[in-house]
Amino acid sequence: MGLCFAKIKKADQGCGAARLICPCLSCYAVRLDKWMTNYIYFGDNLELLRRISDASIPLIYIDPPFNSGKQQSRTQIRTVRDPEGRRKGFMGSSYRTEEIGTKQYADTFDDYEGFIRPRLEEAYRVLAPNGSLYFHIDYREVHYCKIWLDQIFGRDSFINEIIWAYDYGGKPRKKWPAKHDNILYYVKNPDDYVFNVDDIDREPYMAPGLVGPEKAERGKLPTDTWWWSIVGTNSKERNGYPTQKPLGILNRIIRASSNQGDVVLDFFAGSGTTGESCLKLGRKFILMDNNIEAMEVMAKRFAAAVDDIEWENYKPEASVQSGHDFNTE
Repeated sequence: MGLCFAKIKKADQGCGAARLICPCLSCYAVRLDKWMTNYIYFGDNLELLRRISDASIPLIYIDPPFNSGKQQSRTQIRTVRDPEGRRKGFMGSSYRTEEIGTKQYADTFDDYEGFIRPRLEEAYRVLAPNGSLYFHIDYREVHYCKIWLDQIFGRDSFINEIIWAYDYGGKPRKKWPAKHDNILYYVKNPDDYVFNVDDIDREPYMAPGLVGPEKAERGKLPTDTWWWSIVGTNSKERNGYPTQKPLGILNRIIRASSNQGDVVLDFFAGSGTTGESCLKLGRKFILMDNNIEAMEVMAKRFAAAVDDIEWENYKPEASVQSGHDFNTE
């Protein structure tokens, strides 16, 4: 683990060795020997990244804005029984649909490299010597991001391009429908990195009769193409955030590339799926986002885990009042 890059002062001032977050830039200092708490930060992630010590984070997953040029939004609705409602349900009952609210953010940048590259450079700096980075993007920018990551990490540190494939949503009639995301997988040291192959969830064989009952029961390891449905509008996972990612995708990454008790950093946290996966799998997390609506969603998502989380620049109490229980089992 890295040391605080500030000069050591008095121990009772909270500065010195065995620190992850530099206490000289904030009173929120995180001791490496005190991992009873997870952290969620509201603010500019570049400023916060610069407070993290060198070579201290075992795993980083980020799902940054895709620079789609769109206003990303998601409207939440609920259906309530109403004798005058226009929708018909079970046994002829009438219902009406109400809008609860809309969450949105602008996904456009005039200089995407100027935005993302300094953050990738910080990610490389804070990544542990045997650490891994998973960079989640789509077809619009993946080619440029691959070049920038090659320049920062070195081409030998590129391990995989994972294709997350799904078949959901509208399909244009003037081109092949874009139904996949790209996840670029890099490591700090290609000769020494964590990859827990025995902990990875397995998939069923497409022709189980050809492999024998024992292998068919065990299943096969996933390839670099992951077929996984997005979080649908009626899914129990759905929390209303526009770009929410499936918990199963994060579970697979975190199981494969980190160990029990490790810290996972996600500095484009969004709806907090990385944090939920960490709580379920026995990891600790540092989440960052500068979107107030992301904070509101995470406050509700982690309502039952509030005692295990420290927040900076945001008070979750108001959002928690309308939150739901989080089950870590």
